[in-house]
Amino acid sequence: MSDDIARRLAFAHTLADEAGEIIRPYFRKRIEIADKGSGGPFDPVTEADRRAEEEIRERIRLSFPEDGVLGEEYGETHGTSGFRWLIDPIDGTRSFITGIMLWGTLIAVEKDRKPVIGILDQPILSERFVGEGGHARLTTPEGTVALHVRACESLAHAVVTTTHPFAYFTPEEIVQFDRLAKKCRMSRFHGDCYSYGMLAMGFIDAVVEAGLKPWDTAALIPIVEGAGGIITDWSGKPVTGGGRVIAAGDKRVHAEAVAFLSR
Repeated sequence: MSDDIARRLAFAHTLADEAGEIIRPYFRKRIEIADKGSGGPFDPVTEADRRAEEEIRERIRLSFPEDGVLGEEYGETHGTSGFRWLIDPIDGTRSFITGIMLWGTLIAVEKDRKPVIGILDQPILSERFVGEGGHARLTTPEGTVALHVRACESLAHAVVTTTHPFAYFTPEEIVQFDRLAKKCRMSRFHGDCYSYGMLAMGFIDAVVEAGLKPWDTAALIPIVEGAGGIITDWSGKPVTGGGRVIAAGDKRVHAEAVAFLSR
């Protein structure tokens, strides 16, 4: 690991710690919820989202002023160093506002637009998933363990998840996902970023999403790949900037999923 990346990884941990301190007091409280949807589908945001991103961005500005930052709530600040931070303070705000723990803080670092660090932090459960340098690990109060996806020979044996079967898919994508899900052993809904953590732990075989943004995916790529999985778009090409995503623990399941979803 280069010194530049090592320093940013250590700093990313402090950012996750601080974001958790800000967010925790808001969880399962009756808080104000605003709608960013502008007449479209309901797109909630809370003071917890905004305060956490504000703090993260200010800390980055002070410690790495030449780095760029792209966040869900406050857009992009361009940098000159070749490094860019991608921030989603609460990925899964719909779960957050309904008192469900399937959400997390996503912090990623890109070098020349390639994700090199990914953190998924669940501050209520004290779980932190980290991907860097081709490895992934989970840290909890009990310690740190390496993450490894599980083998799965085919879709017929696979557990597949998506955050919501209707909210994020177009009508055509709903049909495609439904066809894929019917080939699987089991499908589950909900999860947002947390499903990718469960894939990296070996409890889920595939996650299929659409309509994602760069801050939704950048942190998850090093975690999934570091655990031995594969994450691409629906045609099997690299994920660049969100969009349609397939993450799988086994390349055989991934290949079948691509064949179904690229028809």
